[in-house]
Formats: sequence, structure tokens, C-alpha cells
Amino acid sequence: MADAATGTRTARAVPSTRAHRSALVVFAVLVVVQLLALYWPRVSVQGPVTWTDKVVHLLLFLVPTVSGLLAGIRPAYLVTAMAVHAPVSELVQHFLLPNRSGDPWDAVLDLTGVVVAVAAFVVWRARRRW
Repeated sequence: MADAATGTRTARAVPSTRAHRSALVVFAVLVVVQLLALYWPRVSVQGPVTWTDKVVHLLLFLVPTVSGLLAGIRPAYLVTAMAVHAPVSELVQHFLLPNRSGDPWDAVLDLTGVVVAVAAFVVWRARRRW
């Protein structure tokens, strides 16, 4: 970035090292939770699982995406990885994991989680600048 007053280049604002590391650790933990939830070989749930499963899918992609954006991971890389992972995870569940089945609506909710996360982050950053 160039400083408008002096015309010299300035370093990009980087959060403190400790805060940045902590944010990355939180992101990594959330991704591990996401992977466990998506790829655990067998999920046995008692009772009706109508809409709760869909909420879980939305949150499994929304929360790590927001966390990654707040941790400073490049949005293009993060959003692309999450958006590709959403349908791929359903294909893996359907074709490769015993006792699991892929659901196209789960992939839709996964992608919705990514979109909502990006929208929330954009609004948060815009409000912060005011």
C-alpha cells in the first residue's frame, strides 16, 4: 500500500503475532471438528433429524470460514477451498464411507454457510471502517 501523504509504500497492517497465532489455532481446531463431523465413518442419531442436520451442515462451513477470514487467511484461497470442499465432502460420504450417504441438500447448506460467512465478514469490515 502507498501512503497518500508521502507516496511511500507502507507495510500492510498485520495483527499482533500472538493474536494472529491464536486466531490460526482456533481456525485449525474448527477445521478438525469440521472434518471429524463430515468424515466420521458412522453417525448414529436417535430421534427425528429433519432440520437439525441441515443447521449443523450450515454451521460446519459458516463458523470455520468466518474464523479463517478473521485469522487473516486470504479470502480467495479460503473461500475457494471451502466451496470446493462442500460438494466433495458429500461425494466422499456417498461413495467412499460405509454407512454414510451423500445428500445434495447438505452440499447446498454447506455452500450457504460459506456465502453467509463471507457476507457477514464483509458487513463487519465495512462497519468497522466507519
